[in-house]
Amino acid sequence: MNIGIVCYPTFGGSGVVATELGMGLAKRGHNVHFITYRRPARLSTFHENVFYHEVTGEDYPLFEFPPYDTALASKLVEVVKFEKLDLLHVHYAIPHAAVAYMAKKILLRDGRYVPVITTLHGTDITLVGTNPAFQPVVEFSISKSDGVTAVSNFLRDETLRHFNIDNDIKVIYNFVDFERFRKIDKDHFKKAIAPNGERILAHTSNFRKVKRVEDVVRVFQKVYEKIPSKLLLIGDGPERRHIEDLCRQIGLCDEVRFLGKQDAVEELLAISDLFFIPSESESFGLAALEAMACEVPVISSNSGGLPEVNIHGKTGFMSDVGDVAAMASHAITILSDEEVLQTFRKNALEQAERFDIRHILPQYEAYYEEVVERAAVGFTNDDLRFTIARNRKS
Repeated sequence: MNIGIVCYPTFGGSGVVATELGMGLAKRGHNVHFITYRRPARLSTFHENVFYHEVTGEDYPLFEFPPYDTALASKLVEVVKFEKLDLLHVHYAIPHAAVAYMAKKILLRDGRYVPVITTLHGTDITLVGTNPAFQPVVEFSISKSDGVTAVSNFLRDETLRHFNIDNDIKVIYNFVDFERFRKIDKDHFKKAIAPNGERILAHTSNFRKVKRVEDVVRVFQKVYEKIPSKLLLIGDGPERRHIEDLCRQIGLCDEVRFLGKQDAVEELLAISDLFFIPSESESFGLAALEAMACEVPVISSNSGGLPEVNIHGKTGFMSDVGDVAAMASHAITILSDEEVLQTFRKNALEQAERFDIRHILPQYEAYYEEVVERAAVGFTNDDLRFTIARNRKS
């Protein structure tokens, strides 16, 4: 198939999933066309069957903000036409689902119907999407998509709770590529960070308030009082300065490393003993899954889709949002006994294997075929009326 993928080219979950999905589909022989304003973060090297189309806008004195939506719609029309795409798969509803609908209507004028699949990732529904400034457009564009997927049962249920959606929402879980995320020997690297055999705890995020990075530091402070350890904070964002100040206040600057954005996050997970994800809201918990694939147990909140990934008492522990004391107690339980830690490591890997990309890719392929076949049978009533009116006019 010729597949167009629209996503944000960032380190965030939706961009990562979209990029990894595209590269996985390309390995299976599909032609994948990424359409976005910058090369995706994880698309840094050449891949066979992978193509990149950059969306560029024009500066004009009238525009206070460049009209990216319009530029993206025009680029979608161009790529669908000249690359003969079979479908568009847009990740994150805002604005991609609405823009894809616009492109679909433009292409219809030339007698071409390109089906659109929208994948919902989380904040496009639970945070931004429910904003009254966006809600009507989000609801309309999701309902006008030819196929809709969500990355967890939680997110599907939240979407149906917040929006009046006409079509079905298929749950296709996020995934992990074990060719990249796996436990590897990095003892020399581990010794450089923990020269005296300290435990290594890790957290990765975009450092927004919803990720509750302060809770990570507070939990680490309690763990450090009992167990010699180091904390790796991977990522960057608006809360970083506050977290740096907090580390100075509690006197743990020497034990906490701020590593910023990292392309090779798997190498850091490979040397970690425990992973923290205490988020206030998570639609799935991709960061937790990637840690588990590297045999790292997870201490998480019980919010959103995290219970679908982290199994309490088996792959790690879950606590209520903000319950720093419980999270610290659970962390100490795992780290205090090497045999217990190894059991949790084994369980984490077994759970992660359920989400192996090799199991998830066929689900997307089957859904693509279903949607394309359904689109080939006939247009929606609105599109059919449009086509009839156009034919009469011509």
